[in-house]
Amino acid sequence: MPDPTPDVDELLDLAVGALGGAPREGQRRMAREVAQAVEAGEHLMVQAGTGTGKSLGYLVPAVRHAVTAEERVVVSTATLALQRQVMTRDLPLVAETLAPRLPRAPKIALLKGWHNYVCVHKIAGGYPQDDQGTLFAMADESAAVEHPVAEDDGKEVLGAQVVRLREWAQETDTGDRDDLVPGVSDRAWRQVSVTALECLGQKCPLLEECFPDRARAVSRAADVVVTNHAMLGIAAGGSPNVLPEHQVLVVDEAHELADRVTAQATAELSVATVEQAGRAARRHGGVLTTELDQAATALGTVLIGLPEGRFVGGLPEGTRQAVAMVRDAARSLLTELRPQKGESEDTGLKLASSAVLALFEVAERMAAEPEEQRYTVLWCSRQDGPRGDGSTRLYAAPLAVNGLIRTHLLADRASVFTSATLSLGGQFDATARAVGLAGSSEAAAATATASATALADGLPLGRESARDDAAPRSTAVKLPWHGIDVGSPFDYPKQGILYIAKRLPAPGREPATDAQLEEIAALIGAAGGRTLGLFSSRRAAVAAAEAMRERLDVPILVQGDDQLPTLVRQFAEDEPTCLFGTLSLWQGVDVPGRSNSLVLIDRIPFPRPDDPVKSARAEAVVASGGNGFMSVSATHAALLLAQGAGRLIRSTGDRGVVAVLDPRLATARYGEFLTRSLPPFWRTTDRAVAEGALRRLTAPTS
Repeated sequence: MPDPTPDVDELLDLAVGALGGAPREGQRRMAREVAQAVEAGEHLMVQAGTGTGKSLGYLVPAVRHAVTAEERVVVSTATLALQRQVMTRDLPLVAETLAPRLPRAPKIALLKGWHNYVCVHKIAGGYPQDDQGTLFAMADESAAVEHPVAEDDGKEVLGAQVVRLREWAQETDTGDRDDLVPGVSDRAWRQVSVTALECLGQKCPLLEECFPDRARAVSRAADVVVTNHAMLGIAAGGSPNVLPEHQVLVVDEAHELADRVTAQATAELSVATVEQAGRAARRHGGVLTTELDQAATALGTVLIGLPEGRFVGGLPEGTRQAVAMVRDAARSLLTELRPQKGESEDTGLKLASSAVLALFEVAERMAAEPEEQRYTVLWCSRQDGPRGDGSTRLYAAPLAVNGLIRTHLLADRASVFTSATLSLGGQFDATARAVGLAGSSEAAAATATASATALADGLPLGRESARDDAAPRSTAVKLPWHGIDVGSPFDYPKQGILYIAKRLPAPGREPATDAQLEEIAALIGAAGGRTLGLFSSRRAAVAAAEAMRERLDVPILVQGDDQLPTLVRQFAEDEPTCLFGTLSLWQGVDVPGRSNSLVLIDRIPFPRPDDPVKSARAEAVVASGGNGFMSVSATHAALLLAQGAGRLIRSTGDRGVVAVLDPRLATARYGEFLTRSLPPFWRTTDRAVAEGALRRLTAPTS
């Protein structure tokens, strides 16, 4: 009879051994802390540096607790790469290895958004053919799930992709889009899938064969369920039933959670979306849309003259009235599209009503009275396109999402947040507030500023006015939590150098200065290529790449030249090659070895001054008497800098230089806060030292 509560250290050793690894003290400490937190029903933040093996550090205690305590654990990741690793390698290995030492074998499951699965009813011809660009088609799709298509996908026409999809649908056991290799375009996938709103649910004649329904049934019977941050965003938005009942939540890549929930809660409205809803209502619902068409025209007239930027105090009155016309017209259509008494809702009617309902909900949110939108950020964005009205969009996002996270994801359950970058400026407080944790048990001196507390509550300090029922005041909920840094097996001071170009002028509006370009050329020349260039904008990356191609005799790749996986592979396989890019390179590249000997960062990655959500949050902090720059902009920059600098050392054998071409990191008052957020590299402001190190590191080995 297995021990009902086997020691977590013993189980970790078994799992690590099965994986062919060696014990790591940081991983062992993490597993113990996670075990204690979930058993006590508390909340834990774990910073686990690259190389710690954090997946096993939380999976082993999670599986142990799920089986021995009969409490389901949900594990969420932000990226498809980590989700694949957890679900296809780490979790099955842990479950199989631990099974003989547990009362029973663990059961595991994977759960994604509805649109990520093939709809067998649609494949069988049960739905009418979709319009392309159907309204809000990706409304419930995971923002974390990327589906790379074949490299020669441009040669495969839509019809051929759909044929291949239909053939695959007859063979697949999961219906999961991620299992289709090579992938297909979103346009093709739309032909074989539906959103949760469009699904017939229990009325579907092929319910027993339904892939998403089957995935949910499996998850309800599992001990550990793997999902993604977009699904957490849906749950945080007030739809908790998208996840099975669970008592423990583990959030990997936790530094991305708040942004993913914000993105999930952001609504968009344009003339194009109104027109698409109208087409769906006419084509699939058989109703006239005169009122909605008139509302679309009125909205288009208003949007043409609307300035870009954020609207403080709500939409301009004329714009709000135009949006209200859309809302009222959509409401009337919903009544007309309702099935008559005794009639069943067919798939065409379901497509029509779901499109109009999505439009109604967005318009209703945007047309609310200004008093009801004090905690909503509204803005207008104009994009390049053939039609001015079609490329002008209104957006609405929550001022803060931590109240939603706290209420819908954390209340009445234990949680573990983990990432390589949770501690900013040497403390966990900023990240803890961002994910809805209130209070701190780390030290009495670690108190939150009034501004940060107000931001966590989503309203100015001292205001007792009404707020969204879904986001109660944080003072009403005290969640016991603590944060730990289990370190990294890497010896950062010996493996890496942080070079700050103190003598350069501070960056300006131009994408790259002559002084910066001279610095980049000298450093890459010393490294013999082998450079990952992380830039604050695509314009800066392209400008630097063009200049380096003229000055240096090494291959320079730029994000956008090809699919990112292809570029990263070329960069890794050819040592002299350099790769320049923007945000996805800051967080998504794992290239150990000599090919990545120099990481260049062109400037401190502060958010754009005109970023609507970030600027609104900073203003809320200032209004409550705090420092909006430090609370919002500096923490944003610290997180990205930590992620970017973390691209350098990916194994114990790696050596190299992180070069930051922004002197403010060494001269500004906030510079120390930012550098404390980085791995503890040996630091210098002498370029000759950095160049000498690079030459020695990249010299040919005899």
